[in-house]
Amino acid sequence: MFSPLLNGVIARSGYPVVNLENHAAHMSAHRFSVLFFPGDWERLGESNDVAVILPELTAAFQNVFQPAVVERASERKLQAVYRFGAFPALVFLRDGDYLGAITRVLDWDDYLRETARILSLEPSAPPPFPMPGARPAATDDGESHPFH
Repeated sequence: MFSPLLNGVIARSGYPVVNLENHAAHMSAHRFSVLFFPGDWERLGESNDVAVILPELTAAFQNVFQPAVVERASERKLQAVYRFGAFPALVFLRDGDYLGAITRVLDWDDYLRETARILSLEPSAPPPFPMPGARPAATDDGESHPFH
C-alpha cells in the first residue's frame, strides 16, 4: 500500500490512514488538519521525501495541525474533491474546510512560508483544476504563484 518508509512514519507518528468514506469526519474533528496524498511511491521519489518532511513540518508548527495519510484507493477521488494537480500533496483544512495545498517537494524555508500563509487563510472552495497550457494566476504583488 505505502512505501516501507511511509509505513514507518505512520507507525512512529501515529498518523491515521483515511479514505473517501471517513476523511471528512476525521478532519472536521480537528481545528487544523492536513491530508497527505503520497501518490505512487514506486514512481514518485518525492513521495518519500514528503513523508520525511511532514513530521518535521508538524513539529515546526508545534502540532497545530493533525496529519492523516490518504489511502491509495481513495487518492484520485479525493484529488477530484480538493482539485490539486500533482502528487505528492499536502491539503490543509480548518474544521474540515479547505484552506490550500502544497504539491511536490519544496525547499524547507518555502514549506515554512507557504504553510504559514495557508494556515492564515479563510476557508474557501478548492481552486479549479488548471487548464493545460494555462499560465499561473497573477497575484496582487504582480508575481505568478503556482499555489493559486
